[in-house]
Amino acid sequence: MNTTVQSLQRRLLALGFPLPKYGADGDPGGETLAAMNAALDEIEALRGDKPPSTPQPAPSTSIVPADWMPQAKMERIICHWTAGAHQASEFDRGHYHILIEADGKLVRGIPSIKLNEAPAKKGYAAHTLNCNSGSIGVSLCCMGGSTEAPFDPGNYPMTREQFDALTSVVADLCRRYSIPIKDTTVLSHAEVQNNLGIQQRGKWDFTRLAFDPSVKGAKACGDKLRAEAKAKL
Repeated sequence: MNTTVQSLQRRLLALGFPLPKYGADGDPGGETLAAMNAALDEIEALRGDKPPSTPQPAPSTSIVPADWMPQAKMERIICHWTAGAHQASEFDRGHYHILIEADGKLVRGIPSIKLNEAPAKKGYAAHTLNCNSGSIGVSLCCMGGSTEAPFDPGNYPMTREQFDALTSVVADLCRRYSIPIKDTTVLSHAEVQNNLGIQQRGKWDFTRLAFDPSVKGAKACGDKLRAEAKAKL
């Protein structure tokens, strides 16, 4: 990752020039160049060198259908992996509100988010031990047969496409339910015990990202999740 490019990307985002796909990822690309050229156009216009360009609306990153997000008061989003295959099973759909398959496709869970509004109602999505009331459960379909140490992602490793979709889903849910992005409101299952003080049973989803071996530990994975989601708000 190029820290100089990342610094430029963050400045462009702060000024309102969108980088909708990956946000401030530190990798130069077409979107970064387009945003930089748009910023230069505005500077030239202010100097009187050329007429200002017509402002263009920021591309929408919303991917969660509106009817999947009913009116409810929700406090947090907890992100998981299913520890199964790359496609959502009926069992998986019974435990999470939204699932994300290997290619980034979204699958709606069986329970409604409304059922997890505190206090949780009969049929709620039971995704996190003693932490389901007020919690939206989103899960990536992956990591079946994986081991934490030594790290082995198994036959169904988490994909970059899934993680990109996850950060977009989190951004959508945060907008819909007015959830601030903090480490106590947007977190992975592996962070619940440390961040919320609610004991879990050795859950490590996720302390590693199969598509990026350089990211290690629950906090590092969670920080990456929150940064990329925040860039899409």
